[in-house]
Amino acid sequence: MESIDLSTLQMQQEPNVESIAAWTTSMFVVELPEHDVLKEDLLSYAYQKRDSSDSAIASQVAVSAKNNLFESRLDFLESDAQGVNELKLILEELVSAVVEQVNSGSMEEGQALDASIVESWCHITENGGYHDAHSHPNCSWCGIYYLDAGDCELNSRSGVNRFYDPRNCANQYHDAGTQYLDATGVWDFVPTSGQIVIFPSYLKHSALPYFGQKDRVVIAFNCVVDWA
Repeated sequence: MESIDLSTLQMQQEPNVESIAAWTTSMFVVELPEHDVLKEDLLSYAYQKRDSSDSAIASQVAVSAKNNLFESRLDFLESDAQGVNELKLILEELVSAVVEQVNSGSMEEGQALDASIVESWCHITENGGYHDAHSHPNCSWCGIYYLDAGDCELNSRSGVNRFYDPRNCANQYHDAGTQYLDATGVWDFVPTSGQIVIFPSYLKHSALPYFGQKDRVVIAFNCVVDWA
């Protein structure tokens, strides 16, 4: 049988390679336009909550996972205090827009989704404070509004929110073909006053130890979603 020199063969056409984005995790970041208007009223309300509480962790949730911070009860946005209801409506509209975007491929034309905040709380973190890694049960989407980022800083990782790769084995091996996975297995988000980060509830995250003279103040919230 006559041998064939494979090096002389050429493809008749380029192969059609399709990319499939399987099991992607979508996160969203937005600057709140109303931040400067709402900030002072919301800060005042947060400190009122702290001053009137007889416990540093008023929610009584995962007390041992938190250090040197105040956490309110889980009804922070259920109030008639100045600016609170306005913020709640804004956040629910934002999350509704986000979930419609990520679910657009599964929705019929004309359908809409409605996000409702079912739990909300504030954190006032002082020097040395942190919150261990955790996820949020009993909801589908979550968010963090950075009311006052204080002295958060990336180089020292002071006060950053660290998000952990949900693909448990993605970083077990690393070579030139896995650079896109990011072998660190984490993504560090540096808080900026006025920013909101929205993420799925299954995504494990933490607040790394914060070192600063100012307080780090955030409002966090959990949402459930239904058809509008």
